[in-house]
Amino acid sequence: MSNIDQSRRNFLKTGGLLALGSTLPISLVELAFAESSQNFTFAYISDAHIQHIKGNRFVRNWDMGLRRAVAEANLLTPKPDFVMFGGDLAQLGSKEELDHGAEIMSALKHPVKYVMGEHDYYLDLGAYWEKLFGPQYYSFEHKGVHFVVLNSIRTYDDWTHKRWPTAEQRMLEMAGLDNPNGSPFMVGDEQRKWLKEDLAKVAKTTPIVVFSHSPLQKIYKGWNFWTEDAEQIQALLKPFKKVSVIYGHVHQIQYNQIGNISFNSVMATAWPWPYPQSYAQAEQYLPKLTVPMNRADPFFERDATGWQFINVANGNVDVNFTLYNNSDRTVRFDTVKKQPRDQAYQDEKARINPQRHY
Repeated sequence: MSNIDQSRRNFLKTGGLLALGSTLPISLVELAFAESSQNFTFAYISDAHIQHIKGNRFVRNWDMGLRRAVAEANLLTPKPDFVMFGGDLAQLGSKEELDHGAEIMSALKHPVKYVMGEHDYYLDLGAYWEKLFGPQYYSFEHKGVHFVVLNSIRTYDDWTHKRWPTAEQRMLEMAGLDNPNGSPFMVGDEQRKWLKEDLAKVAKTTPIVVFSHSPLQKIYKGWNFWTEDAEQIQALLKPFKKVSVIYGHVHQIQYNQIGNISFNSVMATAWPWPYPQSYAQAEQYLPKLTVPMNRADPFFERDATGWQFINVANGNVDVNFTLYNNSDRTVRFDTVKKQPRDQAYQDEKARINPQRHY
């Protein structure tokens, strides 16, 4: 970790002024290499859920969350090479919501790339999104890293095209967190074929970073913290030495390790979701994950905000959250146990109240 420690200190030193007034999860991701001159960073904003009321009125809280995230991203030091938006710019996918969200995002002073969320998709199946932001899935190279962006929130054709009388009804059904009328997310045949062809052109030693909206793993199906064809996507990524998956959607801190793939979530600018075990309507069918997760209190708005650093030099994901109203959190890859580990609170005896609460 020594090759990125200095960069971390420089960022935290200059970022301290932001921390005094910040309540939002801006993630700064550093891709670190043996030669520090090759290092670069990108920022991550996700899950704004801009919601139209009528006329020129929008839900103020969600507007302000995104506006503040954009303002803070513009002040980040070191300056990120680009900003990633992780999906769910809109709440119900309307032209008004997407236009309004795009206008707020246009204040960013850095190049921006986008991941699509289900709230952006299910009204018109992404048609207007594509006009604003481009294709629903794509890949790009940046300073020796191969980045892949997937639309991971598609579902079965019958549910999408035949079940609902109107597009508006379809959108409303998919927008609910625990709606039994929803349908599991998936990447789908079309994108898996494209991904296989895309990765065939990439050397197995090239670091791979995948952006999706839903987790490319199966966490909790009742809330669509789930991707139906996750194992098939993981199989396509298995041959590569260094793979990281970063996702939004869950509005909470999550981390996991499956084989060679490290998984990390980022927080939302709109609101936190509870964890399934803490929610009365959620039956206890949460599958046992590869890594027992110790997560922050989702009802304490400042508990899980911070910056995220990723070290791709050793193929693993290290996450550092600077928490403004709580002790800082570091989730670092344990090279002995071969999995991410919360450096302070992984053990039950070491947990403070917010970590013990859920």
